[in-house]
Amino acid sequence: MQLLFILLVVAGGMGLSVEAGLLGPLGSEVGDLWATFSIFGVGAALTFLLMLFFSPRNSPSFFAQPSWTLLGGILGPIYVVILTVAVPTIGIAMTMIGILAGQVFKSLVIDHYGLFGTAHRKIDSKRIIALIFIIAALVLVAKG
Repeated sequence: MQLLFILLVVAGGMGLSVEAGLLGPLGSEVGDLWATFSIFGVGAALTFLLMLFFSPRNSPSFFAQPSWTLLGGILGPIYVVILTVAVPTIGIAMTMIGILAGQVFKSLVIDHYGLFGTAHRKIDSKRIIALIFIIAALVLVAKG
């Protein structure tokens, strides 16, 4: 089962690279914020349809959740604007490796301290080495 989830997140990462490739040219044509809005508009419409047909009807109330859990709604558009602005300047590979470096670094911190209600997963030497390899990839792609 774990292998399936690993394959799913790799596919999701590939999807983000495609999204970045689409956002750069779209942002150049219609403007960075309009490109971001269009991505979220299409995503919201698709999510609404999925919820309409597949969401359980007896799930806990959305409004009963802690308000801090909604901060992801702020971070998502910031991320997409960064993609839209960065891709035309530094390219998809450099943008994605930079984002990956930031994600892995912050993920290690979140896991280590069990932030946001996640399970504690201590930072060990293997995780640090993985982060170093990602940072090395960032440096190599930047210099290439």
